[in-house]
Amino acid sequence: MITTNNLSKKYSGTQVLSIESLEIPKGQSFGLVGNNGAGKTTYFSLLLDLIEPTTGHIINNEIQVNKSEDWKPFTSAFIDESFLIGYLTAEEYFYFIGELRDQNKADIDKLVGQFEDFFHGEILGQKKYLRDLSKGNQKKVGIVAALIGNPEVIILDEPFANLDPTTQIRLKRIIKDLAEKQRTTVLISSHDLMHVTDVCERIVVLEKGKVVKDLKTSEATLKELETHFAETSVE
Repeated sequence: MITTNNLSKKYSGTQVLSIESLEIPKGQSFGLVGNNGAGKTTYFSLLLDLIEPTTGHIINNEIQVNKSEDWKPFTSAFIDESFLIGYLTAEEYFYFIGELRDQNKADIDKLVGQFEDFFHGEILGQKKYLRDLSKGNQKKVGIVAALIGNPEVIILDEPFANLDPTTQIRLKRIIKDLAEKQRTTVLISSHDLMHVTDVCERIVVLEKGKVVKDLKTSEATLKELETHFAETSVE
């Protein structure tokens, strides 16, 4: 589904990402972990063609993302609040995204209605602009908006941050269902090792822009990751 070849990114001569080869098959729940500056957000930005690679490329479903926009109809993402439109209400934003993805209001209402427990009664019908919502509620809106139109690929950067424990649990169930029941390819970056091992069947560790571990998730994975980062911090 997603293939990375000889990919690198430099800023002012400093290399921040270097991935020789990485393949993510369709329907996989894929986790990307690493300390600050490891290259996680850079990789997602390259995958979404928000920045140009220095070398190499990423192929998304046989489409090179920096050469064509044909990957956009089946790919969605929520990276941060900049993806939102602050002067819209949540409902207006959902309808706006729906129009971009050829969904009518009835389609959107049906989808959004499935996430009432996720919204906790704090988002819909509140007549609040997105810019006036809390960080956590902004994130909820962005995540649900990323589900509109049944995309084949969903990319979420730090989806668990700023969410309360109840919402984190509900989000984990949503992510698991996407991969297991709908065969959606879900890519997640996170600092929270416990959450990412709970929802991802595969986890890649980035360190200074390079892949240093590529793990199939098992009962031992969380301990292995904790040991790795404990040793890294000591160094």
